[in-house]
Amino acid sequence: MRRRLRAEVGEEVYSSWFPRIELDGIHDGFVRLSVPTRFLKTWIQQHYIERLVALWQEEGSADRVELIVRTAVMRAPGAAPMPVRTVVTRAPAPVEADAATPVSIAMANPAEVANGSPLDPRLNFTTYRLGDSNRLAHAAALKVAHAPSGSGPVFNPLYLHAAVGLGKTHLLQAIAADGADHGRRVVYLTAERFMYGFVAALKSQSSLVFKEQLRGIDTLVIDDLQFLQGKSVQQEFCHTLNALMDSGRQVVIAADRPPAELDALEERVRSRLAGGLVVEIAPLDDELKLEILAARIATLSQQHPGFGVPPDVLNFIARNCGQNGRDLDGALNRLLAHNQLTSRAITLEMAETAVRDLVRSSEPKRVRVDDILRVVAKHYNVSRADILSQRRTANVVKPRQIAMYLAKMLTLRSLPEIGRRFGGRDHTTVLHAVRKIDGLVGTDRVLADEVEALKRLVNEE
Repeated sequence: MRRRLRAEVGEEVYSSWFPRIELDGIHDGFVRLSVPTRFLKTWIQQHYIERLVALWQEEGSADRVELIVRTAVMRAPGAAPMPVRTVVTRAPAPVEADAATPVSIAMANPAEVANGSPLDPRLNFTTYRLGDSNRLAHAAALKVAHAPSGSGPVFNPLYLHAAVGLGKTHLLQAIAADGADHGRRVVYLTAERFMYGFVAALKSQSSLVFKEQLRGIDTLVIDDLQFLQGKSVQQEFCHTLNALMDSGRQVVIAADRPPAELDALEERVRSRLAGGLVVEIAPLDDELKLEILAARIATLSQQHPGFGVPPDVLNFIARNCGQNGRDLDGALNRLLAHNQLTSRAITLEMAETAVRDLVRSSEPKRVRVDDILRVVAKHYNVSRADILSQRRTANVVKPRQIAMYLAKMLTLRSLPEIGRRFGGRDHTTVLHAVRKIDGLVGTDRVLADEVEALKRLVNEE
């Protein structure tokens, strides 16, 4: 299904909107899909729900599709999902702030958005598990959250970045909850909700109210900054960021990459973000995984008395089932489901069967465009500056096109983002390079071997 959807909408659209959609279940011709945010749910409902329904009907698996927003924390099997709405017919056409920022007419009141996104009471400092990979991020977050009302900013901005499932949102929501307890006016917003609020304010001609509300707080907490899109929205975010920091207010931001790699943002914004305390939350080590698993099992055992996992099974999951909390949640949910539905005792043999598709030999490396540029430049004996320059000589064009091809194949960057990383080139230039190298690889065995060798070198960096 994912393969067909990717082929129909194209790689760029698919990577922008569909990587985080998950299948929650199929029953009696009814398929339930989930996404992590309401913004994503609204956008898919308005633009692609009919296509999704048609694909499932063609597969013969279902004739109705329901799209829900999944919670930010683990939901035990059998627990009720959040309220949902089934959409099979075409939704109203969206309103656009600019070409890159789709939003819905049916959005929240701008004033309500400026009051912040809802917080999950389970995401607090007490429930956050500490290890070497997240100790600095936790200490910095705690320092910011416990700063007394009226005091100046501690680290400004505090910028946390990590891959999915490593606790960024947990820390940000903990900051928002504890900050309010210490008398600070704190607003927690996802980047998508910030876009919602700003564009809704423009449409209702209440943008001044929206701006004043955000700039009159003590602490602004923004989650998933990598999803901030649209020139006008980014400009407003930059103005808000500058206004808050220049007036001595605290700003806390989280994203899935460091500021320098947020290619969609303007250079001045990236520079301002990098000027504070930037902290990476690393993948979980085995000791921290075991602590997280123990906490999750304690929660599950309250909901399902008698549920427990033997130590040898816990060690197996910690060693083999991924590098983040969501992978661990998925493994435990599998064990719980097998235990509850089949009445089988949880043993190592049962666990190996239940989570076999979650087991991975090693966590895939996140490739950066800079890694590709370094490897390709060295291999072809040209400089990084040559590849990024406007030179069109043959000894530079070939490495440049191969580097663009590798950037598209090995990273999640969109064509416009890759173009910006290659000296500010247009996305059509990148597309031409990708298509050209892709075609040559299919006919030129020497070049194909060369490209494969470069892929291995990049992954070994």
